[in-house]
Amino acid sequence: MFETVLVANRGEIAVRVIRTLRALGIRSVAVFSDADADARHVREADTAVRIGPAAATESYLSVERLLDAAARTGAQAVHPGYGFLAENAAFARACTDAGLVFIGPPAGAIELMGDKIRAKETVQAAGVPVVPGSSGSGLTDAELADAAHAIGMPVLLKPSAGGGGKGMRLVRDAALLGEEIAAARREARGSFGDDTLLVERWIDRPRHIEIQVLADGHGGVVHLGERECSLQRRHQKIIEEAPSVLLDEATRAAMGEAAVQAARSCGYTGAGTVEFIVPGGDPSAYYFMEMNTRLQVEHPVTELITGLDLVEWQIRVAAGERLGFAQEDVTLTGHAVEARLCAETARVSGDRVDFLPSAGTVLALREPAGEGIRVDSGLVAGAEVGTSYDPMLAKIVAHGPDRATALRRLRAALAETVVLGVDTNVGFLRRLLAHPSVVSGDLDTGLVDRDAATLVPAEVPEEVYVAGGLLRRQGLSAGQAPRPPAEWVDPFSVPSGWRLGGEAAWTAHHFRAPGHAPVTVRVRGDVDGAEFLLAPSDETAPTVPGSAKLLPSRGPGEQTTLQLDGLTHPFAITTTPQGIWLARQGDTWHLLTHDPVDVGGGGAGAHAGTLTAPMPGTVTVVKAAVGDEVEAGQSLLVVEAMKMEHVIAAPHAGTVTELDVTPGSTVAMDQVLAVVTPVVSPDVTPAAPLEES
Repeated sequence: MFETVLVANRGEIAVRVIRTLRALGIRSVAVFSDADADARHVREADTAVRIGPAAATESYLSVERLLDAAARTGAQAVHPGYGFLAENAAFARACTDAGLVFIGPPAGAIELMGDKIRAKETVQAAGVPVVPGSSGSGLTDAELADAAHAIGMPVLLKPSAGGGGKGMRLVRDAALLGEEIAAARREARGSFGDDTLLVERWIDRPRHIEIQVLADGHGGVVHLGERECSLQRRHQKIIEEAPSVLLDEATRAAMGEAAVQAARSCGYTGAGTVEFIVPGGDPSAYYFMEMNTRLQVEHPVTELITGLDLVEWQIRVAAGERLGFAQEDVTLTGHAVEARLCAETARVSGDRVDFLPSAGTVLALREPAGEGIRVDSGLVAGAEVGTSYDPMLAKIVAHGPDRATALRRLRAALAETVVLGVDTNVGFLRRLLAHPSVVSGDLDTGLVDRDAATLVPAEVPEEVYVAGGLLRRQGLSAGQAPRPPAEWVDPFSVPSGWRLGGEAAWTAHHFRAPGHAPVTVRVRGDVDGAEFLLAPSDETAPTVPGSAKLLPSRGPGEQTTLQLDGLTHPFAITTTPQGIWLARQGDTWHLLTHDPVDVGGGGAGAHAGTLTAPMPGTVTVVKAAVGDEVEAGQSLLVVEAMKMEHVIAAPHAGTVTELDVTPGSTVAMDQVLAVVTPVVSPDVTPAAPLEES
């Protein structure tokens, strides 16, 4: 067994691997970029090595720096986690050449299965059914388009290298093939350094089922049952569970055997996953999609139903041990469901929801606990969440004797989860897990995209604004009222709203929740019995006030309770000079202090054609120039963050009158990118200017 293992990854997966290393008595070495100097995985490792600046290409993706860190710390082996170099054959070979054991499959297996085109050909020769699609690698755009036409619409464009949904494009309209191929190549090149694409038949309402395999270096190969991964957004998994309600024992055994044959066909060792696409109406008609030659994000659900530690078996196999069990020894007990907690902001636009990467400082953190609950997390209070890396922050997992119990436990765990300072998808996940189709198990890979708009509240609840107003009122009084122990307090210096010989005055607090119109909350009286008026900032407040009461807070991130209309609303809160963060039942709101006089920065008074950055990131493509005439919906810019592209389109026909960025520009959220001045119809006569009276 190894004495020291270097973990060539970051975040929650590095923390996860370190946990097993500690249980095995193995010294752990973490690596970190400048962005992660105070990260949780750095704190929890036995030792840590700085490997470069924040840019992944100069740190986590630098083979030279990782090998140097291993040499400096005396590591005998390297665990790649998942992501970054986990499926990089050159890295596996470099480890071997440096005298290190790569805790993963042989470089040849990574290379073979990492090329989706060769992988399909290999497993097909081993008798595993595959999805109909293009053949051969290095196809030109024209050849890809011809293959798509031959297969018939709709088709799925997929990068030959990599996975995780990056670069995948579903194309239903043949007229858009050229544009989608270009976008898929660009994203694949940015994510994997390889823009080779293939095209496959799209199966409507499919289910995504994957089989976990384990193989040793002595010919032993077993499967550990399946995982249902059909709940996806833009081809990226967000909820996974094991086992699947779709499969009966016969289908499970057949798919498991197909996965074992796929692993044998490439000489696989270690932990890997064989992914299948399954028509929901006919589970027996399954097709091989790809093999992930690494540990999967969703591996905890398999661990919980099998009782096996997959990281431990990765390490034991890499150390030369045989699997200590056969296929007949594998039993599946109970049900497990996992939710991926990501740093992202949901923005509703009509019936569509855009999930955009978010960033910030974790101001307060509360992770769930309880029977059947497991949390794999890279979070700590004070951590900086940037846009340099993948947005996943943690995984909340629940296990129970049956599926209904596991789902209930996970929904409750998400309701307990609090992350203040960064927008997350916790509330969205909790509502998704209560969706009738999810509860019944009637799933497919398009469910989330179809129903996302129903799972994101269109408006900020009234009680959030009321709580914000009372909290600001409370802070104003506490922060400005002098309380010298032996001096008289001037009552006129206390901002309580009290007035001599009249009613208390209203104190106005202006808020803007990102993506929503500004709102003004007027408060008078004490917060333990206050009146409030609530209205959009550009409207007159209602004449009939409401009443509310705010119970004292127990500190930042702790619970405070608002009493409103006979109901109580408990919130976790923290305040900053810029605004207030509130969380309840998994939902988080950020109420920014709003200046109603300021009409810049994309606020309510901004120019209707002003286009702002929907997320912090980097401009990768600029398709327009000042003076260009553009059509409504025409793509002007592409902003990328956390490996996600967001297209900035013209809101209406007009002329580009401002364009403030170039390819490579780093932009902040809500930064002005461009202005499109609308076309004035010749039939419309401009209004005459008003005369002064």
